[in-house]
Amino acid sequence: MSTFLQQLVNGVTWGSVYALIALGYTMVYGILRLINFAHGDIYMLGAFMGLYASRWFHAAENPSPVKALLVLLTSMLLSALIGMLIERLAYKPVRKSPRLSALITAIGVSLLLENGGVLVFGADPKFFPQLIPQKTIALLPGVAVSNQQLIVLVVSIVLMFALRMFVLHTRTGKAMQAVSHNHMAASLMGISVDRIITITFMIGSALAAAAGVLVALQSPKIEPYMGIMPGLKAFVAAVLGGIGNIPGAVVGGLVMGIAEVMVTGYLSPTYRDAIAFVLLIVILLVRPAGIFGKAVTEKV
Repeated sequence: MSTFLQQLVNGVTWGSVYALIALGYTMVYGILRLINFAHGDIYMLGAFMGLYASRWFHAAENPSPVKALLVLLTSMLLSALIGMLIERLAYKPVRKSPRLSALITAIGVSLLLENGGVLVFGADPKFFPQLIPQKTIALLPGVAVSNQQLIVLVVSIVLMFALRMFVLHTRTGKAMQAVSHNHMAASLMGISVDRIITITFMIGSALAAAAGVLVALQSPKIEPYMGIMPGLKAFVAAVLGGIGNIPGAVVGGLVMGIAEVMVTGYLSPTYRDAIAFVLLIVILLVRPAGIFGKAVTEKV
C-alpha cells in the first residue's frame, strides 16, 4: 500500500506539470481552434530563461525562496513576451488561411525554436542551479515527498486556481470566453479580438515557462530538445480532458501523470512514453471529445 501511495504522490506532482502545459494548448485551441505545436518549446525556453535569470539574480550563491520566486516570475514574463511575438509574427498572418496552413506554421515555429535553441544555448545540456536545497518530508510510513515536489505541486495549484479566477471573474477573462464562442459576435460587442488572442498566447506561454522552471528544480539537466516529449504528452492530456476545456486540461494532466508513474513503477520504464499514446488512442475510440468535452456537429 505504501508503494502505491508513493507512486500516487509522484504521479500527482508530474501530472500538475503536464496540466500547466496542457492549459496553454487548450486555451489557444478554445480561442483559435489551433493546435500550437510550438507550445512544448516554450516550456523549454522557460527553463532556459530561468537558468539565465538565476545567474542575473545570483540565486545559486545564496539560495532563498524569494530569489526562486524572482527567477520563476522573470521566466514567466520573458516567455509571455516570446509568446506574444510568436502570435504576432507567425500566427496572425495565417489566421484567416486554411487550418492546414496554420498547422504547418505551428510545426515550423516548433522546429525554429528547437534548432534556434541549439544555436543560441548550445547542444550540450546545461545544469539548472539548485535554487532551493532538497529536503525529504515523511508523510506516512513508507511515503515521502521532497520539498521540491511540494513546491511544484503548490505553485501549480496556485497558478491553475489563479487562471480559473481570471477567466471567470475578470473583464478580460469574460472577453476570452466570448471570443472562444464567436469571434464575430465578440467584435460586434466591442471586444478587441486581436488583443484577446495575444493575451491568451501570453498567459499560455507564461504557464508553460512556469512548468519548465518547476521541472528544472527537480531534474536540473536542461537542453534545447527537452520540450518535445512533455509537449506531446501535455497535448494528449488536453485531448484527454476535452481540448478547449480548462478544467478538462487539469484533469487530463493529472491522469497522464499518474498513469505514467504507475506504468513506470509497476510495469517498466520502457513503457513510460508509450502510455500517453495508448491513452490517446483509447480516448479517441471511446470518447473522442474527451472527458469534459462536448461533441460538436460541423456543417458541411
